Amino acid sequence: MSGTVERPVGIDTLLERVREGYRRIGAREAHEAARAGEALLVDIRYAALRERDGLIPGALVIERNELEWRLDPQGSHRIPEATGHDLRIVVVCNEGYASSLAVASLHQLGLYRATDLTGGFQAWRSEGLPVERTGG
Repeated sequence: MSGTVERPVGIDTLLERVREGYRRIGAREAHEAARAGEALLVDIRYAALRERDGLIPGALVIERNELEWRLDPQGSHRIPEATGHDLRIVVVCNEGYASSLAVASLHQLGLYRATDLTGGFQAWRSEGLPVERTGG
């Protein structure tokens, strides 16, 4: 047997490390940035949560499993809004955990201005910011 086995990093430590690499933003700042056309809000919550809680008006809905393919400006499956690596993207999940991991992945693709919404959709709603009801 050789060497020592490195202890795996737990999710809390992983989140801390990921979040040290960028500045997260709050709901009001995200709202203002989107309203001013300075940021693209991307909602990665799954369908059942969107149907239950509603949508952020103007936010793009991109399922988490498609996020990198849709936002990579060099990707063949990118959305029209994915125009360059300097695009300011605010990823929104339900409570602000999964979005941090998604941002880490976007940073690896060179989307260096990607960030996420602290507290996720629940923080947005708690601030009384606009929410559209869905048909469900």
